[in-house]
Amino acid sequence: MASDVKRKSASRPATRRAVTGDATRHRPPTIGEFGLENFAPYLINRTAMLWNARMLQAVRGFGLTTTKMRALAVLSIYPSLTVNELAQHAATEQSTMSRTLDALERQGFVSRQIHEQDGRVRSIAITAAGAAFFQQFWPTMLAMHADLMDGVDETEFAAFAATLHKLLANLAR
Repeated sequence: MASDVKRKSASRPATRRAVTGDATRHRPPTIGEFGLENFAPYLINRTAMLWNARMLQAVRGFGLTTTKMRALAVLSIYPSLTVNELAQHAATEQSTMSRTLDALERQGFVSRQIHEQDGRVRSIAITAAGAAFFQQFWPTMLAMHADLMDGVDETEFAAFAATLHKLLANLAR
């Protein structure tokens, strides 16, 4: 019986009424009525926690931390970023990113240059050695992504990605 309740609530669409409460009851739903399986932040955090735990195991085999891997991945796409921009893209604190960049610079994987428009700011770029090193890890990361998306077809993924972009835009307001 409990599994029937869970199954029914898990298939409930996240309509505006489900999000804000039933107007006829004049009160928002309790967390029990709403259900964790319908609460997007909970699902996002659980997914991220499990992904990060698996990613940590994978990066350790390459002598990386997740923050180093994220920095190298982002810099593989964007040719030059400030520390703050890189921290934002890599979803980490600026102070953590600064320490990470110190280590990556010592390893010869990134370089810092004075920013063209603001001499107080440093632009970060991946070096050829850093790009080559990241390319060794990329197949592992891509395989992990494929495992994560197993059973999700292209249409579902496109809708999922579009929804996540909407959530990010909502949070940026």
